[in-house]
Amino acid sequence: MRIKDNETLLFIGDSITDAGRARPVGEGRGLGNGYPLFVDALLTNFYPEKRIRVLNTGVSGDTVRRLADRWQQDVLDHAPDWVSVMIGINDVWRQFDHPLDPSCHVYPEEFRATLERLTADTIPRVRGMALMSPFFIEPRRDDAMRAQVDAYRTIVAETARKYGALFADTQSYFDAMLAHLPSEYLAGDRVHPGHLGHMTAARAFLDAVGFDWSRAPGGSK
Repeated sequence: MRIKDNETLLFIGDSITDAGRARPVGEGRGLGNGYPLFVDALLTNFYPEKRIRVLNTGVSGDTVRRLADRWQQDVLDHAPDWVSVMIGINDVWRQFDHPLDPSCHVYPEEFRATLERLTADTIPRVRGMALMSPFFIEPRRDDAMRAQVDAYRTIVAETARKYGALFADTQSYFDAMLAHLPSEYLAGDRVHPGHLGHMTAARAFLDAVGFDWSRAPGGSK
């Protein structure tokens, strides 16, 4: 696995990352009820000897614009070894639920430029960075919001490739679940997942960092 012994992993994003975390920084029992908690539990169960520290600085409602405003305080000041970013759903959603208020819209050009700037600035300061795609729990690719999320997902993938970050294609993991389950079973509003969806996101991240699922829990062989 790419994350080494005694390293710090920081998750940042919007409400999907926040998931009710403690303030000012989520850690341990204060990680919230989302995928960072699942990642922490799985890392500790499968790799207890690594003593990986997991932090959560997600904030509900964030767009990439708001993420940039707090990047120094909520990412760089913590000096993490690894940073994982999941952002984009609100950048898209505000265009649909607040269509007459363009001040809160983050269009693709701004989304790309801001994400690229944050990634380029952070990569030299950390040992690793993962960009997780935004997702929309809707199987119909021709749904207007699903199509827009897919466009932002492509931007995230291209940014990861351009700057050498890992890419976790979270949407593809949800698509695999949607082949068997209705979207309402995973998220009533198609955005905020329950425990099954958060485990899905955790799997996407862990696969991206080379988590060994065949390893016996507790680290024993």
